[in-house]
Amino acid sequence: MEHHDFGAINYMILLAYLLGILAIGIYFSKRQKKTDDYFKAGGRIPGWAAGISIFATTLSSITFMSIPAKSYSSNWAFLVGQYVTILMFPLIFIYFIPFFRRLNITSAYEYLEARFDVKMRVFGSLSFMLFHVGRIAIISYLTVLSLQPFVQINPYLLLGMVGVLCIIYTFLGGIEGVIWTDVIQGIMLSAGAVLIFIIACFKVDGGVVEIFTQVASHHKFFPASEWHFSWSQATIPVLVMGVFFSNLQQYTASQDVVQRYVTTDSMEANKRSLITNAKFTAIIPMLFFAIGSAFYVFYLQNPGLLPEHFNSAQILPYFVVTQMPVGLSGLIIAAIFAASQSSISSSLNSISACFTTDIKQRLLTPERKADDLATARLVIVISGLLGVAAATYMIATNESQVWDAFYSLLGLVGGPVTGLFSLGIFSRKANARSALLGVIFAIFALLWARYVTDLNFFYYSAIGTLTVMFVGHFSSYFIPEDDQQSKTSGNTIYTQHPVQSK
Repeated sequence: MEHHDFGAINYMILLAYLLGILAIGIYFSKRQKKTDDYFKAGGRIPGWAAGISIFATTLSSITFMSIPAKSYSSNWAFLVGQYVTILMFPLIFIYFIPFFRRLNITSAYEYLEARFDVKMRVFGSLSFMLFHVGRIAIISYLTVLSLQPFVQINPYLLLGMVGVLCIIYTFLGGIEGVIWTDVIQGIMLSAGAVLIFIIACFKVDGGVVEIFTQVASHHKFFPASEWHFSWSQATIPVLVMGVFFSNLQQYTASQDVVQRYVTTDSMEANKRSLITNAKFTAIIPMLFFAIGSAFYVFYLQNPGLLPEHFNSAQILPYFVVTQMPVGLSGLIIAAIFAASQSSISSSLNSISACFTTDIKQRLLTPERKADDLATARLVIVISGLLGVAAATYMIATNESQVWDAFYSLLGLVGGPVTGLFSLGIFSRKANARSALLGVIFAIFALLWARYVTDLNFFYYSAIGTLTVMFVGHFSSYFIPEDDQQSKTSGNTIYTQHPVQSK
């Protein structure tokens, strides 16, 4: 693709953003005295800030760019998934958050040992850590791949700006620094979406009315063809089912989100965080779909402005650099950086929390508490550099189609872990042995689904979760618990129904 002049003003705006984010990490480094500060922020985070942080964490730069590309080239069907997420929030608030808060845990996977055994805890924690090292690499790589043609920065330098700077401010500021940078980054990407849509509307002859008229006439909202059930395609019914289980995983069994639940000081603050998250989730993704539709109509009216053989996945940065005023385009590119770094920094701090709590404190050197903070920071550096190194390799080898392959394969792990949490909370009868059997059955079921069938990858989380719950619960009637599990199950906080245990 041809390169476009980004301009000195835009570079200065981008540099100012990067330096500002670094300054936040330095500021919050003064408060990081112990691991409770580093991983829980001492409970000092307001509910609204935690909510914006969750939103920014779950919306990466790839989502920032891929949603407009999806509505530009296809339709709005995937928007349905955002509202499935919102409908889940009462379930999360009533059944899951109270458990995590009462247990006063740092790692979500501590619950799996308390409810089952240490094997389940290590399985859940290692699954999360491996997934998120890969996620750091993929987000970094695809962000560089999408932006490099437009900002004329060497891809390896661009990778350093995205990844290495993120390692530094996460290393310094802990979860408190991460959350407050998430707040800035979440506001930036939301404001950026508003600016893009307004400018795109002014560029289109006929404005907003023409955009939605054309989109409706071309059947690009929710066409009838998307409402049928399918085993292999991501139609709306499949999407609803898949998003429900994948978000159940993210909001109940993923450390990067669960960790936010214990950074506030009360259940009321948690309620505010979910309400804030719901507001952003209801509005901003819809705005991104509208942006893609505006691009569609604009380039329908001006087809000569698109280069030959244009890759529609790059439609957002292309429009930003070529059509937006100087200064604003720099701000939007900074917002794309922000979306990338909010996801990476959350992954880094959460990987560190898992390793320090589940591996170092539990298995390696539990007697050495004094060096926990040093270990936490070292893990951030190592995991961050591993992610950057993997992204560097992808740039050097020009890897393609890594995103779908990565998420379809690693989705095979997320379902069983979600199933373990749900089994532990909703089944009084389940024990460590039945849970292990459920995980084994789920892994075989997922491998069969992945390599023998043509099932769409949206089914994977559902298969993994439901297999663990079904096998884990019903096999417990035939598999007795061992002595250690009998002692654990005597602590009813881990086995009683969440509603009854309030």
